[in-house]
Amino acid sequence: MQKNLTGGVKTLAVLALVCAVGACGLPRSGPNKAEIYKGSVLKEGDAFIVSVNSRVTRATSVVPAYGFSSNFRNAGVIGSDSIAPGDILGLTIFENVKDDPLLGNTGQRVSTLTEIQVGGDGMIFVPYAGKIKAAGQSPDGLRRIITKKLDTQTPDPQVSVQRVAGDGSTVSVSGFAGAQGIFAIERPTRTLTAMLAHAGGVSIEPETAIIRVTRGGQTGQIWVQDLYANPGLDIALRPGDKIVVERDDRAFTALGATGAQNRVTFISQTLSAIEAIAIVGGLNTASADPTGVFVFRNEPAEIANAVLGRTDLTGDQRMVYVLDLTQPTGMFEARDFAIRDGDTVYVTEAPFVQWNKTLSAITGTSGAAASLGNVASGG
Repeated sequence: MQKNLTGGVKTLAVLALVCAVGACGLPRSGPNKAEIYKGSVLKEGDAFIVSVNSRVTRATSVVPAYGFSSNFRNAGVIGSDSIAPGDILGLTIFENVKDDPLLGNTGQRVSTLTEIQVGGDGMIFVPYAGKIKAAGQSPDGLRRIITKKLDTQTPDPQVSVQRVAGDGSTVSVSGFAGAQGIFAIERPTRTLTAMLAHAGGVSIEPETAIIRVTRGGQTGQIWVQDLYANPGLDIALRPGDKIVVERDDRAFTALGATGAQNRVTFISQTLSAIEAIAIVGGLNTASADPTGVFVFRNEPAEIANAVLGRTDLTGDQRMVYVLDLTQPTGMFEARDFAIRDGDTVYVTEAPFVQWNKTLSAITGTSGAAASLGNVASGG
């Protein structure tokens, strides 16, 4: 009887010690499932906790949709030989006289006028022909205009017009392009894909590359992969366009019992929960609870109302989405659930992990006490 009583007392003492050590706040990666659920609106918290299913997945499946407005898409391809303000022209004029040519010296039938720049107003000045509107003309059209103006002053003039440089019909290419700089819009490079190819393509992974085009006060952007997959998005360029190749800067944060805790940038246009977990090394096999995978997000009211089946919510709402990978469709739900920019993916520890930590702490404490007792007794 005394032996059983002593054993019961020891058992109670061990349990009391376990509870005491557990209450001391052992190290852990973050809150457990029970603590997260305590933050639910249903328990007077400030977050809506929602289990992920196919309906929730559809309601939250929102990814950035990039594209060009109709102003970009409907702009026709400009002629590669169209003269624009800033262009440099070269004129060669042949006069059918020897003794007294209009432009050259005596005996000089051919006169060459180089480095004639088209002004900001689109005009050029040609001796004896005066100011002529060059912008918008083709070299051949401008040739005919100059010929007509000189024809009344020198017999049968022969005029040649060359577009020496395309300073006026240029675009700038910068960012993660193969080559950066100012490039002329020429016959082979009148569209966005052609100009990008001329500039050496993109120097980053196509899955994360975005092309931004600024024209006047408008800006449009598009995924590189969409641009090459859909010929209808290959817009015609205009002089002054600014083309920038950017890297997608969306990211999520991974915490808890995962292979790594880090801020992770997206590796593709869309990223699922299962892919996000895989990127950080998967679940920690020694500590993760596969029933406790949480995604924390501030959700716009429109989506929050759709998820919760409500219409009264306004403003961003704190949402916690729960994924249970042990359910029959758990892996499929995690595969289909889209991670968005700014999300926090958190994996809780399995309950036994904290228990093991508690036992380890007790074992360590008991061992330390025994050592101290031996020292005190002189053992």
